[in-house]
Order: sequence, then structure tokens, then C-alpha cells
Amino acid sequence: MSFKKINNITGWIVCAIASAVYILTAEAGGSLWDCGEFVSSCFKVQVPHPPGAPLFVLLGRIFIVVFGDNPMSAAKAVNVMSALASGFTILFLFWTITHFARKIFHKESGELTGQQIYTVMAAGVVGALAYTFSDSFWFSAVEGEVYALSSLFTALVFWMMLKWEHSASEATADKWIILIFFMMGLSIGVHLLNLLTIPAIVMIYYYRRYQVTNKGAIIAFLVEPLKRL
Repeated sequence: MSFKKINNITGWIVCAIASAVYILTAEAGGSLWDCGEFVSSCFKVQVPHPPGAPLFVLLGRIFIVVFGDNPMSAAKAVNVMSALASGFTILFLFWTITHFARKIFHKESGELTGQQIYTVMAAGVVGALAYTFSDSFWFSAVEGEVYALSSLFTALVFWMMLKWEHSASEATADKWIILIFFMMGLSIGVHLLNLLTIPAIVMIYYYRRYQVTNKGAIIAFLVEPLKRL
């Protein structure tokens, strides 16, 4: 079986484990903090506190309708949305880890041996499940807050940049960058956390497309925040 197929199957298994854990441990109702406000905003399709979270509200409304459009189950519906978003965050985290772990063997195009594939998969499973059961992430995964969905966008965007990096020499590779721009635009409708991936994305682009020097790396790192200003 090829590395790609094993990587995909193992990633989906880890995603299923994480999603099941979060759904089974999801809050039955509203938690403290801003959860009640977000759930109410989703139920009525209204605006939560600034800067707002329109995409979160629209997706939350869809889950509320699926759960029967009942105010008594609205909080549970949004909590399950966060649980699923967190489960898929673990999926992209797993694939990110295996991407870097594979590079240890310096065989981007060649096939790995059985032992090497096992090592890469083990690294991905341990890393992804360690994050799955970490306190901060688990707590945000079981309540109706924006952090779970924002984490999904963050993990997705960074994984997409790694997909670009893996195929940067191909003529159609830049389609990933265009998709990243689109996903970043959507993520702002949830939370601004996703913007923190920009420095990492810029550095990946620089190291893949340019002759690397200490001066060039420093300039790339400094120019990126100036562009945002």
C-alpha cells in the first residue's frame, strides 16, 4: 500500500476518534463566557459582539435547523458544530505532522520503506492525539465558541500551504495559494486568529521559491508585517 493511501486512511481514523470524543463530551447546554451570546446570535441570525462572526453565525444556524430548530437544543447543536470542526482540525494537524516527518527521510518523490512509513504514521498519531486531549483545545472543542471553527481554518490554511510547497515546481501549484486567499477571507468571518498564519506562509514561500540567504530570510520576515500595515 502506498504512503499516500496509508496517510489518508490513518488521518481519517484519527479524525474519527477525535470527533467522537468531542461529540460524546460536548456540553449539553450553554457554557460560561460568550457561548450563550453566540448561540443566541446563531438562533436568531443576529450580530454578536464586535467585530462579529457572520460565517460562524450562518453555519451555527444550519446546525440548529438540522437539530430541529428548537431553542432547547440550539446550544447542543452549536456545540456539536464546534466538536466536528475540532475533529477536522486534528485531521489537518495529522497531515501536517506527517508532511514534516516524511521530510526527515528526504524522499519527497520516492517511496518510503515499511519501517519508515510506520515511523511517520506514529509521529502523526502521537502528535495529533496529544493535541486532541490537551486541556485548552478540548475545552474549546465542546462549547459554542468561535475558537474551534477558527482553529479549523488555521489548520486548513497551513496544510494548504504545505500542499503548495510539495508541488511548487508544477505549473498548477499556485492554485493552492489562490485557495488560501479565499479561505483566509472566509476565516475572518469567524475570528482573526487565521491571520497569524501569514508569517509562516510567507517564509514557506520564500524558502521554496528563492535562493535562501540570512539577509533574504530576515527581509522576507520583516516585509511581511509591513505589507499588512
